[in-house]
Amino acid sequence: MKQYQDTIIALATPAGSGAIGIIRLSGSNAIAIVNRFFQSKYHNKDLQKVPTHSIHLGYIKDKDRILDEVLVSIFKNPNSYTGEDVVEISVHGSSYIQRQIIQLFIKNGIRHAKAGEFTLRAFLNGKMDLTQAEAVADLIASDSETSHRLALQQMRGGFSSEIKKLRNELIHFASLMELELDFAEEDVEFADRRQFKNLVQRLKLTLKHLVDSFATGNVLKEGVPVAIIGEPNVGKSTLLNTLLNEERAIVSDIAGTTRDVIEDELVLDGIRFRFIDTAGIREAQDKIEQIGIRKTYEKIEEAKVIIFLIDACTLSKSAGCHQPLHQQVLQKFEAELQNIAQKYPQKNILIVINKVDKIDQKDYQIDTDTYQLIEISAKYKTGLKSLKNELISLVNKGVLDQNEVVVSNARHYQALNDALQSIVQVENGLNTNLSGDLLSIDIRAALHSLGEITGEITTDDLLDNIFRNFCIGK
Repeated sequence: MKQYQDTIIALATPAGSGAIGIIRLSGSNAIAIVNRFFQSKYHNKDLQKVPTHSIHLGYIKDKDRILDEVLVSIFKNPNSYTGEDVVEISVHGSSYIQRQIIQLFIKNGIRHAKAGEFTLRAFLNGKMDLTQAEAVADLIASDSETSHRLALQQMRGGFSSEIKKLRNELIHFASLMELELDFAEEDVEFADRRQFKNLVQRLKLTLKHLVDSFATGNVLKEGVPVAIIGEPNVGKSTLLNTLLNEERAIVSDIAGTTRDVIEDELVLDGIRFRFIDTAGIREAQDKIEQIGIRKTYEKIEEAKVIIFLIDACTLSKSAGCHQPLHQQVLQKFEAELQNIAQKYPQKNILIVINKVDKIDQKDYQIDTDTYQLIEISAKYKTGLKSLKNELISLVNKGVLDQNEVVVSNARHYQALNDALQSIVQVENGLNTNLSGDLLSIDIRAALHSLGEITGEITTDDLLDNIFRNFCIGK
C-alpha cells in the first residue's frame, strides 16, 4: 500500500462560504509541512514539539504574505482518526482562502486526497474495521433518527464483534480439521464431530437471524416505501398533499389526473417514510394512462406498505353521498383488494376510507372482521393521526432500543447469505460423514465470506468500490 504512505490534504467541511472551513492533512509529513508555513501569534511555537490533541492560534503565511489567521489542531500518531499524524487547520469560511491554503501545500509536495481516503487510511492502520468504516458514510448520510442510530450502532462495532466471534470459533475448528488432513494416514481425529455439529447449528441459526434482520435494517436505513393506491378520484393525491403539508400532487375532480407516480418523504417518529402517489387503478382510457397504471403495479411490488384508499360513498348507503352505493363498484373493489392481498401476502395492506365527511352513517358494506378500517378525511385533515400511528406501528423500531444487531448494508447481507449457504453445506457434509478435505472446502468458503464483511479479507476492487462513495475529506 505504498500509495497510502504519502501525506494528503483536503477540505473537510462543505465547499462554499461559511463561518469557518476545516482543512485536514494526514501522513508522516503533515505536522512538519504545516509547521513550515505556520507562525504562532503569541509564542514562537514549533508544532513538531507541541503535545498531541492541542490547538494553536496563529497565521498561515506564504513567504511574507499572510493567507489567514487560523487555529491549528495537532493529533499525533497513533492517537488520531487515521492512525497517522493529522493536522486540522480551521480557517475563515472564504472559498478563496481555502483554495489558497490548499494550493500552497500542494505546491510543496502534499497530494490532494481521494474520496474517502482519510477513512481508508484509518481502516488500513487498524483504527476501525471495514463495517465501521462503512458506518461512517452511513452516519454522514443519515437523515432520520433510525438511520442515525443504525449507523452509530454499527460504528461502535456491535455487528463486527458478532462476526469476528463467529469467525474465530469457526477458525478454531477449521484448524483442527486441517490438522487431521496432515495426519490422514494415521486416521487421527482432532475435531470432535459432535461439538462441531453443535457449533455449525449455532452458526447457522445466528447467520439466519442476521440475514433475516436485513428486511428490518434496510427499511430503517433507506425509509419505508408506502404506495397509495385505489380507483381514480378517491383522494390519493389529496392524501399525499395533506401528509406532506404541501401541494405536491395535482388535485382535480377529473378522473385519471395522476398519470405518473409522484414520490416524496416524511419522517414520522424518527422513521423515514417514502410515500408514492400512483395512477388510479381502472381500465385505461389511453396509452399514457395505461403506462401510469403499469407503473402503479411496479410501485406496489417495491412497497413495504400499501395504503388502499377508497371513497366512503363506495361502501356506504348514506344519503349524504353524491352517488349512491353501487354494488358492482363494491364488488370490483373487493376483487382488486383480494387480488393484491393474494399476490403480495407479505405486504402490509391498510384499508383507508377517505371522504368520511360526506357520509352521515357508517354502514359500510364490507367485511370489517377481515380488514381493519382507518377512517379519514384527507380534505379536512381528520383521522390522519390514526393513520400515522398505524404506519409507525408496522415498523419494528424496537430492535434498536434492545441493541440487537441489525444488518442494513447490502454488501454485508450478500456476504452473510454466502456464509450461510457454505455453513449449510458443512452441516450436510457432517450429516453424511463427508471426508475432512471436502468439509474444509466449505469451511474455508464460509470463513472467506465472513472475513470480507469486516475487511480481514479484502481486494483493491472491494476497497475502491466502498470508499469511492465517500465524500472527499472524510
